[in-house]
Amino acid sequence: MRPLDRAQPDWLLIDSRPMNIPSTLASLIAFAVTLIGSAVADPAHTAGRKPLLVYILAGQSNMEGHAEVRVMDYMSEDPATAPLLAAMKDEDSRHRTIDDTWISFLTGENGRIDGGNREVYGQLTTGYGSQGGRDYSKPGRKIGPELAFGITLQQHLKQPILIIKAAWGGQSLYSDFRSPSSGPYEFNEANAKRFDTQEKKQKLREATGRRYRQMVEHVDAVLKDLKRVVPDYDEASGFQLAGFVWFQGFNDMVDRSTYPNRDQPGGFDRYAEWLANLIRDLRKDLEAPELPVVIGVMGVSGPLELVPDRYRSTHTEFRRAMAAPAILPEFEGTVAAVQTAPYWDVALGAIDTKREQMRSKAHSLRTKNSNHENADGSMTPEDIQRFMREYERTLFTKEERDLEQRAKSNAGYHYLGSAKTYSQIGQAFANAMLQLSKP
Repeated sequence: MRPLDRAQPDWLLIDSRPMNIPSTLASLIAFAVTLIGSAVADPAHTAGRKPLLVYILAGQSNMEGHAEVRVMDYMSEDPATAPLLAAMKDEDSRHRTIDDTWISFLTGENGRIDGGNREVYGQLTTGYGSQGGRDYSKPGRKIGPELAFGITLQQHLKQPILIIKAAWGGQSLYSDFRSPSSGPYEFNEANAKRFDTQEKKQKLREATGRRYRQMVEHVDAVLKDLKRVVPDYDEASGFQLAGFVWFQGFNDMVDRSTYPNRDQPGGFDRYAEWLANLIRDLRKDLEAPELPVVIGVMGVSGPLELVPDRYRSTHTEFRRAMAAPAILPEFEGTVAAVQTAPYWDVALGAIDTKREQMRSKAHSLRTKNSNHENADGSMTPEDIQRFMREYERTLFTKEERDLEQRAKSNAGYHYLGSAKTYSQIGQAFANAMLQLSKP
């Protein structure tokens, strides 16, 4: 035998003696044909293979995911999330690719919503969060719920999994994701000023339902050519549409014109109605009448007792409306609502509240608010900057500044860009899906 070439795997080693090429090649071909024939003809070969499970994830920016990978290590500080981090990164802090798990993510080019779409796909790993500002020659730099979702499912199911994600920032259910059964957007007195020209109305009509259609079209396109995304997809074993996860809501929650009574009981009833329609329509369009559905209930700002007083009733009513389809009799046992507020990072939230205090203080100084230090307008821009630096120094402890640096990477409406929060949410979605899928 020739010396081992360490650049080659063991199976590339060959005997150094002269070979009878024709006879050896014939033997190899015969052997290969035998293997292929047995794989095709022997039912036992495919009987042991499991079908590819396909899960659809859809929504707006929080389904995209806005946690930068640099804040992932914070998960190691909590015993509840340290195991998830270990599944995402190896002992040398290299990002793992998740075995037997793939993803196709349709979103706006560079995360934008005012241009064309772009698909990114491959084996599941970090980088399949928001694509905003991405240099496509380099790995993505953000994660959302998809990573922990895929990891958790794979740990429990141990079979091929494909995640098809379709998400864009700043999208609504009342318009962008509006499904066919909800009909055209309805103009009313509350939104008359917002859509006060025919041009604005026409633009809304054109946008209505486009993300729903793009989502369905993307799912259909991926399923028609699965080997493109999942190279070793086994056609004999096939695939199974296994679930749909919806995580959206912020644009609807803050829309006064569509929901003029949003802070009152029943103020978001139309949202619940439209979400139920989306579930029905998606099941019909995908020909999957019992498709398990998980609704991620918007939980920014955390538990309701932490939500500022002026917003609490709005958050209360919206969360109730988001969860409402799960209790409809027709969806019993096939639709579940997951509250995401429990995964809000309370310590980071308290720091963010102080940041809001700083923004408010700076605004008051610039506008010469009569109740603040620059009421007489004597402070120059440089004076205001010096004041704010000192104000920040007294407002935050060193521990708070350190925590903010290693754990936060975005704003409150994006769950503070916390990888820990997004990962716990993704894990919760997967656990809910597993419960729905039990025989």
